[in-house]
Amino acid sequence: MIVIAVGANLAADGFETPLATCEAAVARLAVEPSVTILARSRWYVSEPVPVSDQPWYVNGAIRVSSTLDAKALLERLHAIEAWFGRVRRVRNEPRPLDLDLIDHHGQVRDGHDGGPILPHPRAQERAFVLLPLAEIAPGWRHPVTGVGVEELIAALPPGAPAIRPLAAG
Repeated sequence: MIVIAVGANLAADGFETPLATCEAAVARLAVEPSVTILARSRWYVSEPVPVSDQPWYVNGAIRVSSTLDAKALLERLHAIEAWFGRVRRVRNEPRPLDLDLIDHHGQVRDGHDGGPILPHPRAQERAFVLLPLAEIAPGWRHPVTGVGVEELIAALPPGAPAIRPLAAG
């Protein structure tokens, strides 16, 4: 199973809202010859992590199949982010698009070979990853700990950054 988290709290140039940017990014991924979207979550709005005065995020997740290995897929995701105007300067800064590779077939990688760290190192701590993930992969288990997504959600600390489904329309 391959899972990608999608998020934004700024509108990319040419788009009116972060939601429109996220929708366009998923549509862009859908036309990649090496990627097939199998499932997508609904959209959520979430408080920035760490909590700050920047705009709230729109977040979701997609489950895909791909002929790309983890490193090549992450490079493709970064290229799409750049196309939407993402420039990586400071960690946790506002951004027009964030595409995170959360899981790639249960691989566990430390990133020392230049490839991605897998599973995503903070996925299990973040409601904005776990809630959409539970929708598209309810049986998902963390590749390192073996803990299921529903258990991870239940273990989120009280007072964690706020998240809610985005109202339709």
